[in-house]
Amino acid sequence: MADLILNVDFAPSERPGKKEAGNQKHKNFVQRRRALERRGVLRQKQLPVAQPQPPLTGRGPRGRKRGAAAGRDPEKPNSIRPNPRPAAPAPASIPRPGSSGSNGSGFPSGPPARSTAKKNRKTPGYPPQPSKLVAIDCEMVGTGPGGRTSDLARCSIVGYRGDVMYDRYIRPVAPIVDYRTRWSGIRQHHMANAVPFGKAQREILRILSGKIVVGHAVYNDFKALKYFHPKALTRDTSKIPLLNRKGGFPENVSISLKRLVKELLHKDIQVGKSGHSSVEDARATMELYKVVEAEWEQHLMLHPEQE
Repeated sequence: MADLILNVDFAPSERPGKKEAGNQKHKNFVQRRRALERRGVLRQKQLPVAQPQPPLTGRGPRGRKRGAAAGRDPEKPNSIRPNPRPAAPAPASIPRPGSSGSNGSGFPSGPPARSTAKKNRKTPGYPPQPSKLVAIDCEMVGTGPGGRTSDLARCSIVGYRGDVMYDRYIRPVAPIVDYRTRWSGIRQHHMANAVPFGKAQREILRILSGKIVVGHAVYNDFKALKYFHPKALTRDTSKIPLLNRKGGFPENVSISLKRLVKELLHKDIQVGKSGHSSVEDARATMELYKVVEAEWEQHLMLHPEQE
């Protein structure tokens, strides 16, 4: 049997060297980049991403783990906790223009306001202040064809306690045909120093402005004044069912001032042939209103639609 000779060489064989990465163009680029980095010319985004440093397991001079100071989780040395951004605050809700709580410009303006119609129907504060209450009575004369047109010739206004606030004779624009003295008490000599209608109207309306006006069939007085007072500020004693009920009259019938005063106040007014006194009638009207003031004002507050 022939001898088999194996020639085994245990010397380490030389491996072929690694091929240098890149070409000359890449080498030039790397050299220029390093030069720019040393000069600090490159921007932050162009700098190479820094590799995370391995955590230090020792403790700092104050006994705190160094890994925690670098933003790492002390329980997991190789993990880096993200830096959470604070949550953006929720935008404040701004009411849209035209919605409740907005004044039309997009900004809140307090609680929603009540509708204007309902607000205008509401009566003033309960009970009304005496300074806000006045009673009025007017006397008319006849003008125009046959003296059938009623024009204002005297107006009296009294306060809550009967004090006279205004009492003047007034000269109509049209010539007087019938003085109606039996009812009005107006005579020709009263017109000598009478106030012209336009001036008297301005004076009277200035007093009535913002006041609660009490009158008996007061719409006739307003008509003579060529004026309409707000309904919520008007108290007509000829249309207060509570007054009729207290006097024993039907509620839906307009009773004369003279009869109501006789039955409820036990007084006689409008007597004699010299005519009515507008001051006396205005005071009597205010006294009638006081008889039912508390009950009537409370009723109007609860039922403003029945004014």
